[in-house]
Order: sequence, then C-alpha cells, then structure tokens
Amino acid sequence: MENLPALRTGKARAEFGHVTPVDETAIPFAIIESAEPGPTLLITAGVHGSEFCSVEAAVRTMRIKPEEIKGTLVILPILNVQGFHKRNIYIMPQDGKNLNRMFPGKPDGSTSERLAHWLVTKVYPQVDAYIDMHGGDLDEGLEPFTIFPAGSEKSQAMAAAFGIPVLVAAGGAGYTVDASGKLGIPSILPEVSGNGLWGEATVTQLTDGVRRVMQHLGMVSDAPKNTTEATKVVTMWVPTAPVTGLWYPRKDLTEVVGVGELLGEIKNVFGEVLASIQSEKAGFILYRLTSLSVNQGEALIGVGTPVTA
Repeated sequence: MENLPALRTGKARAEFGHVTPVDETAIPFAIIESAEPGPTLLITAGVHGSEFCSVEAAVRTMRIKPEEIKGTLVILPILNVQGFHKRNIYIMPQDGKNLNRMFPGKPDGSTSERLAHWLVTKVYPQVDAYIDMHGGDLDEGLEPFTIFPAGSEKSQAMAAAFGIPVLVAAGGAGYTVDASGKLGIPSILPEVSGNGLWGEATVTQLTDGVRRVMQHLGMVSDAPKNTTEATKVVTMWVPTAPVTGLWYPRKDLTEVVGVGELLGEIKNVFGEVLASIQSEKAGFILYRLTSLSVNQGEALIGVGTPVTA
C-alpha cells in the first residue's frame, strides 16, 4: 500500500504527484508546506466522482503558494478517480459501493473499504483538521449546508467559520468526517451546488470557505468576509424509498414543512401510487432527489430541523 510523501519537512515546498493506495488507480495529490510552522489541513474532494463543483474547488486550492500560508495543506482533489471519469453517481465503479459509507474501512475489504482504511490509518493521523468537500451529485438538488460530527465543538466552530449559514449536526457512522472526528480531528463536510453542476459562484463559495477555515486555524491572516445570514444548526431527517418506481417530490428546496405533510409520492408508469412519503419532522427542505427514477433504499429528501438549546 503506497503512502504519501512526508507531510512535514520544515521546508517551503509545493509537491504534486500521484499515490496508489489501492489497486492500480493513481490518486492525485498536492502537498503545500510553508517554512513557517503551523497546522496541517487535509482537504479532499471527489469522494463522489460526479460532484464536480468540489473537484474544481480543490483543484483551484492547489494553486496556493507555500509563502502564502503557515503550516501545511494536503489536498486529494479526486478520491474516486474512476467514478469521476465514468461520471458515476455515488459509487466507486470498482466495487459498486458508496465510499462515504465505508469508513473506517477494512484492510482486506473491497476497493472502497481499503481506500477508506488507508485514509483512516495513514493520512488522518498526520493532520490537525479536515475538510471533505462535496458538490451535489448528478441526481441531487440541495440548499448549501455544512455537516459536522454532532457533539464536536471544534468541528462546529470550523463549520461556522466556513460560512454556509446552515450547519448539520450529523450522527451515524460510515462517512469521512465521522471517522476523522472519532480520532479527535476537527472535521467538516460542506455541500454546495447540485446535479453535478459547477460554476464561478458555487466553486468560489467553496474556495472562500476553505480560506476562512484556514484563517480560523491560523494558517492565513486574511480571508473573504462572510456576508451570509446568521448560522442555523439543524439535524437532518432523510427518508429512503420503500419501493422502486417514479419519484414525484411535492416540496421545493427551502420550503417549510410540518409533521405529517406530504413530501412526495412514488408511482409506477401507470400512475398508481406505490408509496406516499409524509414528513416525520417539522423543518425545511435541504435536499431532494431530482431524478424521476428511484430505486428501493435510495435517499429521497432531506428535512432540516433546527436544534433548540
């Protein structure tokens, strides 16, 4: 299993290359280190290969010069390389699994499980903070939000510094920032854009957020001012499809919903309703599946419920 070069050398450098931690897929990397000591920040993107906004934001972040920072930036701009080139939704083509459900992984598992294990055992222990950028996959519409591991004050502070006004306190297991958070590494997962789209406004929203986190960590002295509304902390309830069929959402992004309201229906091609999805939570719509087709078990819609003190 191939490892990254040493992350801290004490010398100013910008090192670019590829690492092959599993199978024969070469993953690009950048290590940007200042001669001045400071934190080591890991940035990943392309965990879901078709979330192109995240990949472009990471590529642009690789242009930062060593003399502009204190500490070290480690950037893995496309973790799911084959998924990126094949434009796959969610999965790694090598094993058909969602990498962001495989953490902390297995040393003898499938491709995605071994890649997750490499990150958890070889990369995470060398860094002080982590941003896993996402960009809304080809079948996802979403209102921007930043996920952080629930209960981690340092992660929540990083999420607030990033600058997206909606913060999602996430429980559960299997995803990137949960695994790093369990190692004591402050970690966030910002989601911007949707449907695989990317453009100047959305990419800049991500790169500006990275810069603000770097300022928060003491790596840079200046960052774009955050002009968004006040921060709102929520939990997100996401029902999954009980059957396969045609998905007809009944709520738009940001729309307020109450308990028991109809969120959408799954029908067959003859118009028969196979399943009606009612909200179990009161809140507002943060995410929804935008494709007409839906398969049993897939996420349908996300309801954000504000956390009360």
